[in-house]
Amino acid sequence: MIAFFDCFSGVSGDMILGALVDAGLALETLRSELGELGLGSYSLVAERVVHRGISGTRLTVQVYEQERQKHTGHQGRLLDDVLQLIADSQLSSRVKQDSSRILRCLARAAASSPGKDVSSVRFIEAGAVDTLVDVVGACIGLEALGVSRVFASALPTGSGTVRCADGLLPVLAPGTLRLLEEAEAPTWPGPGPGELITPTGVAIVCSLATFSQPRLRLQQVGYGFGHLDTPWPNALRIWLGASPEADLQQDTVALLEANLDDAPGEILGAAMRKLLAAGALDVFFTPTQMQKNRPAIQLSVIAPRELAAELAQIVLEETPSLGLRVGEVRRWKAGRRQERIQTPWGEVTVKLKTLGEVVQVYPEYEDCLRLAQETGATLQQIYHYVGKAGLSGL
Repeated sequence: MIAFFDCFSGVSGDMILGALVDAGLALETLRSELGELGLGSYSLVAERVVHRGISGTRLTVQVYEQERQKHTGHQGRLLDDVLQLIADSQLSSRVKQDSSRILRCLARAAASSPGKDVSSVRFIEAGAVDTLVDVVGACIGLEALGVSRVFASALPTGSGTVRCADGLLPVLAPGTLRLLEEAEAPTWPGPGPGELITPTGVAIVCSLATFSQPRLRLQQVGYGFGHLDTPWPNALRIWLGASPEADLQQDTVALLEANLDDAPGEILGAAMRKLLAAGALDVFFTPTQMQKNRPAIQLSVIAPRELAAELAQIVLEETPSLGLRVGEVRRWKAGRRQERIQTPWGEVTVKLKTLGEVVQVYPEYEDCLRLAQETGATLQQIYHYVGKAGLSGL
């Protein structure tokens, strides 16, 4: 499934959630999955909206008063605390990875202020409830609807001023501009006055979407209304459909490489773990040879382009390397999505490889290992069952 965010009136976290619900995401599924985070006292309220001939869903995150009072004067959760909350949940691997990537993106934007670094960024609104619901909820919704690729239109900038923690600032706010700059996102001088795109909405779109309109066989449309009062329908429109071609994908990523001839294996292993935790898509080592026929290891890191500088810093800090090569490469990828299937030992997440149809099923290792430890079954038994039952059951 392909999703296209048509941002004719901007984008925000609640508009994304409303559009997903309007396009078929069950509200109870969203509530149940978000419950894995244990965020405290809040509720999701969905209401039907009809404005200027367009009907859709407005979804509101209502944080209960006792929860707001509990966090009054509270400094908020650090980025690492929020990421750990997600890592400790029972959410799927895809939701964990995508939502963590978006939150890192938000933190980098917040850290653009002088004197701040990513590790000091705090999510402060009612204990980060609003932000986490929007970010994690968007990732849950896309997975639940079977979306494997996300696209987005150019973003309207709006006009006027917006009130932030630092006072009255011109639209767009500095953090939003930082996100757009980092992603090289296309914009257009959209209508105003008002803030049509919010940092959370921009972070979600910039982290997950390609900025172009795809070819698709349209199957479903949803409208997610925002809370800004405008002379036009203030909604985000999501188009859902299937690709008219085989499910083949292309993107561009950063490739970082360094040759190392004096790094112990333990140092390399630690560097790999830190790079993957920081958002690298893949890290691998290749035997090579350097000057004077010295045997060495080539460290290769595949990463989202916006993380290239951050990951290069980690390579220089965690290995003896004095410098590294950075370039961009294009990838062709088979389509992929994740689903849950039932086995005699419990549920397992599987990754589905698609080329127009499902052609291969890959069990999620961590799920299979957990079931093996809990039930006494062997990892091989579970893998074998999933391999036989997967294609026939999906």
